[in-house]
Amino acid sequence: MTAGVAFALAAGLMWGLVFVAPTLLADYPSALLSTGRYLAFGLIALPLAWLDRARLAELTRADWIEALKLSLVGNLLYYLCLAAAIQRAGGPLPTMIIGTLPVVIAVVSNLRDARRDGRLPWGRLAPSLALIAAGIGCVNQAEVESMRSATGALDLGRYASGAALAVLAVACWTWYPLRNADWLRAHADRSPRSWATAQGVATLPLAAVGFAAFWLWNAAGGGSGFAMPLGPQPLRFVLLMLAIGLFASWLGTLCWNEASQRLPTSLAGQLIVFETLAALAYAFLLRGVWPAPATFAGIALLMAGVAWALRVKPEPLAADAHAG
Repeated sequence: MTAGVAFALAAGLMWGLVFVAPTLLADYPSALLSTGRYLAFGLIALPLAWLDRARLAELTRADWIEALKLSLVGNLLYYLCLAAAIQRAGGPLPTMIIGTLPVVIAVVSNLRDARRDGRLPWGRLAPSLALIAAGIGCVNQAEVESMRSATGALDLGRYASGAALAVLAVACWTWYPLRNADWLRAHADRSPRSWATAQGVATLPLAAVGFAAFWLWNAAGGGSGFAMPLGPQPLRFVLLMLAIGLFASWLGTLCWNEASQRLPTSLAGQLIVFETLAALAYAFLLRGVWPAPATFAGIALLMAGVAWALRVKPEPLAADAHAG
């Protein structure tokens, strides 16, 4: 349990980095940020795949198809939606919507995985979910008020589209950890490191096709003459993509796989709150300001919710009356 929580924390700290790039590269289209990030991830995964080629050779065709599905939804589509959401609505709103993932995943997992993991009693789970939801609400309210004070007004259409894209990102990342945990639990003898590398290898052709498609679309005038292939800040773009590809994509996935093999899915899902906390911390570091008191209160509620969740133990379902 302790090791699983530590791995989930490490994954959250690294995943929080993905919220930084759309802010530092605000002029870059979200499609380029998504494909650029996963091109870097795929290229980083290639030498790792060579070193781990014996284990990867054990994967079947069905395993590789599953890796492709996970890469498409949990990598490319998720980050495309998230980057676009941050650029349209600013960092705080998408961060808070993504912050609902612990609640969403815990509820979905408790409904679908009770037979495998045991059921977390709703009565004992409810206080944890309520604390997390209240914390997210506090932080969200404080950040929205801060944005209104800073800008004087909000472009509601752009803001709403950012919120909608963030909700779609939540849908992608509700599906991904549940499906990924299914594979890991069904293949407990396989290395989480190798599975993370396999997803990187599977991502590479998808990202390459996406990058080429955006380049062609941009050349045809759809991208308003954006400076391809590396944009107006090539060094910053390349360094950020490599950093995120290594730490957030490969190493973060590795840590999450380790956590997923050690923790019930419903509990692991709640620990994604670490990503939200890390993203908020990085956002305030970039702003160079301290969070508002309501934000501190929200963070405290989030942490209390996680601490409460760690005390809730799954209870096995009663044996099927017709079994035996």
